[in-house]
Amino acid sequence: MVTAIAVDPSLSLEIGRASNQHGAAIEEIQGLIKVYKDGHVERPQIVACLGPTLPPEFGVTTKDVVVDQFTNVWARFYVPKSNRKLPLVVYFHGGGFCVGSAAWSCYHEFLGKLAAKAGCLIVSVNYRLAPENRLPAAYEDGVKCVMWLKQEALKGSSEWWSKRCDLCNVFLAGDSAGANIAHNVATRLGSENPYPLILKGTILMQPFFGGETRTDSERNTVQSPGSALSLPASDTYWRLALPCGANRDHPWCNPLGKGSSKMAETRVLPTLVCISEMDILRDRNLEFCIGLGKAGKKVEHVLYKGVGHAFQVLSKSQISHTRTNEMITHVKAFVYR
Repeated sequence: MVTAIAVDPSLSLEIGRASNQHGAAIEEIQGLIKVYKDGHVERPQIVACLGPTLPPEFGVTTKDVVVDQFTNVWARFYVPKSNRKLPLVVYFHGGGFCVGSAAWSCYHEFLGKLAAKAGCLIVSVNYRLAPENRLPAAYEDGVKCVMWLKQEALKGSSEWWSKRCDLCNVFLAGDSAGANIAHNVATRLGSENPYPLILKGTILMQPFFGGETRTDSERNTVQSPGSALSLPASDTYWRLALPCGANRDHPWCNPLGKGSSKMAETRVLPTLVCISEMDILRDRNLEFCIGLGKAGKKVEHVLYKGVGHAFQVLSKSQISHTRTNEMITHVKAFVYR
């Protein structure tokens, strides 16, 4: 369902004008983002953005709602047809904190499928992006969205979704950078009380973590030319997303690093980690699971063989289709436990 995009032949001319107008490009991930010396940011529309509609066969109602008009944060709701109350999943899209949208066609299709097949009501958050809004902006937007959902549920003015979900069964989820956001929002909410929402767990799909010391999978995983995440791209995302002057051992990047809070002292919800065998993040994801386990946290992980980073949203191969269905089955089992 991902729509092919016709490339506008005038695009290169426009980019040429931009380089003259804004000075030299200082950071770039080819085809995704270019940052100029004066702070101007270009994001070519590499993926089509879709409105909140799905084909009738999905059996899922979708709707976009503004969460914060001052920061322009909004969310897309996916409400499946059901005779029972459903778990609520607050979802954060990937994109290295710098690109992506809750309206991207690949996310719209995946989350519609996840809502229908896993039987959960999904709220997909469109948070602010770096480098214009460096971390912790995305974390703040995530917390704000959860607290907004709390207020909407208390007011009873949003019965079209709140009456259809089990507010005692709420999960934070995401892929790649979105999984990093879900983890950090969960730890930040440790001091907040989002009642009547009761948080039960986090679902982290290929969580985007890093560190100054390279892992074996970062050094040695052979990436195809069209890979969703290369090591140079990963490093660029971190330079653009972390606070100025921070390196990849910052706690938001490396939760197991020396500068991080001790995992045993951090509030961590029961966690499902979905790991891809062909992903440069594989070893870092496995180390994260081991670290949680050693700290006495409830964690389980699944390793998906033969697929790479973000396969469930970006790859159309037969093996990716099979593994995506497996992932949805694992997510369903986790939220209904």
